[in-house]
Amino acid sequence: MLTKIREKAHGIFAQVILLGICILFGLWGINNYLGTEKEAPVASVGDKDFYQRDVNKAYEQFSQNLQGMNIDEQTLKAQALQKLIKDEVLLQYVHAEGLVVTDNEARDFIKSLPYFQVDGKFSDKQYKTLLSSQRISSAEFVSRIKNALAMEQFQHSIVDSSFATQYDVESFFKIQNQQRDVDYVTVSVQPLTEQPTAEEISAYYQQHQDLYRTPEQVSVEYVDLSLEDIAKKVVVTDEKLKAFYEEQKDQYTTPERRKISHILFLVNDKVTDKVALEKALKAKQDLANKDFAALAAEVSDDKLTAKKGGDLGLFNVGVMEKAFEDTAGALKLGEVSNPVKSAFGYHLIKVTELVPGKIKPFDSVKNEVTKAYQKSQAENAFYEAGEKLTAMSYENPDNLQTVADALGLTVKKSALFTKEKGEGIAADEKIRSVAFSEEVLQGNNSTPIEQGTERLVVVRLLEHKAAAKRELNEVKQEVAGVLSKEKAKLGTVQKAKQIKERLQTGESIQVVAADNKLEIKTEKGLVRGKNKLPEAVSDAIFKAAKPVGGKPSVFITALPSGDQVVVSLSKVTAGIMSEDDKKQLELAKKNIANAFGQAEFNEVLNSLQAEADIEVNKKPQAQ
Repeated sequence: MLTKIREKAHGIFAQVILLGICILFGLWGINNYLGTEKEAPVASVGDKDFYQRDVNKAYEQFSQNLQGMNIDEQTLKAQALQKLIKDEVLLQYVHAEGLVVTDNEARDFIKSLPYFQVDGKFSDKQYKTLLSSQRISSAEFVSRIKNALAMEQFQHSIVDSSFATQYDVESFFKIQNQQRDVDYVTVSVQPLTEQPTAEEISAYYQQHQDLYRTPEQVSVEYVDLSLEDIAKKVVVTDEKLKAFYEEQKDQYTTPERRKISHILFLVNDKVTDKVALEKALKAKQDLANKDFAALAAEVSDDKLTAKKGGDLGLFNVGVMEKAFEDTAGALKLGEVSNPVKSAFGYHLIKVTELVPGKIKPFDSVKNEVTKAYQKSQAENAFYEAGEKLTAMSYENPDNLQTVADALGLTVKKSALFTKEKGEGIAADEKIRSVAFSEEVLQGNNSTPIEQGTERLVVVRLLEHKAAAKRELNEVKQEVAGVLSKEKAKLGTVQKAKQIKERLQTGESIQVVAADNKLEIKTEKGLVRGKNKLPEAVSDAIFKAAKPVGGKPSVFITALPSGDQVVVSLSKVTAGIMSEDDKKQLELAKKNIANAFGQAEFNEVLNSLQAEADIEVNKKPQAQ
């Protein structure tokens, strides 16, 4: 639902705007408007206090945006709090500096958001309905938008004033287009034949018991509200369906297919209107004895289509002038028009293919019309039920039956699932993430979860199984396998280090490689981002120090497989601007200036935060 808004906003503080909107319309319901007088603040910036639910909301937004990136939950919570603090520091600063955004500017921004638009246009009704459902006035919402836009205005005042010199650009391309020559060998992991001892297995198990646990599992009960289910309950009659069919008849119509060809006689400085018309009339007479396509190829002044017998392809209304279109649309198959005047000259037009349009009769599409009608009628009911689901699931946090009874829904149950995998409703990563949130684990109903644009789900904890230790006898073979792999990788690392040490003492890579029965690979003129080496190897090569005193720079980089690559960097050549780079010079200057400006802006933010009156009372936890 919020994807289009996310795409619409730009700039560093677009996130601030989006966070505000997501809190409002992300189905947080009346959470936003409860009192806080009995709750201790988690953090304070000057006179502004942040409470646990403020952090929870920011955390929820962070986790949704970064789904699938496997970022630690506690790290996200800390980042969410820091984001709130940093934004508030800046907001207080821009207010103190007197930066303002007018009401009109804020309203123009709001009107540009697709979330408030219907059929591509801003809908005042949609806007007021959404604000009303969240119990926030238009004035308050506009105020929040003005704050975010003022913060972005301040950002632009710094970033947009930055610039890059020719020296900066040339320095950038010296690095970006730098070329490096390397030789390298790959030391592969070799499987061990010797099995770990019982003592080694036991010791490894004792040191890594966290790795040998059954994963935490939960099952949930849930209610789901879907537009499709509501639509099925909409009562239909033939009278209503036929009226809807007439309104939507274009949806059930196959348009006419009409292909045309023409012969053009230009009117220009050299050819008068009269002469062009006479040519057209003569050509019309010649068609009695000549094929249209052949004549077009011979006499048409439209040389592009003349090669194809005058073929203009499918006839589309709105492309040509009205007189041309009226004539082309009235001709029968194979019929040739009299000369038709346009801004170009005179045309002879012929219809070469004609498939009449066809309207599917009501009886043949009745089922299709029924579904479309029911869906259109159910949309308002779905929206209203969504509001009720949001409010009631919060007001009755200890059960789902109350909201299920009120909305005529069934409380369903899932099987046990983990954070990483589930079936049925739990196959959705978003459902699993919410099911393992502290809010749900503590026994509360979740906030409604959007599944597409036509389904809302509220989950509640049914069963929680904590992670449990697996006994050594159960995992003995698994531990032995891991130990063998680790030993093999360790042996590979030690062998790579020995090779590196020999190369650093001055031995040639040819000799060292031969002693270890390894293949040498050579790359000349490697360019950053334009080579076929594994990413880890390429990155290491371009991060490595340049050779000094005629001695190569030797280093080791690991591949994901555990293989070790020993690299000898022998030459570094400064890059130069290519012809393509020179064509993009202004864009390069702009991007480099923007990077400088963003770095300067981040320094300003850090400075403001260091000087601000900030107090963090405790580590945030999502509740």
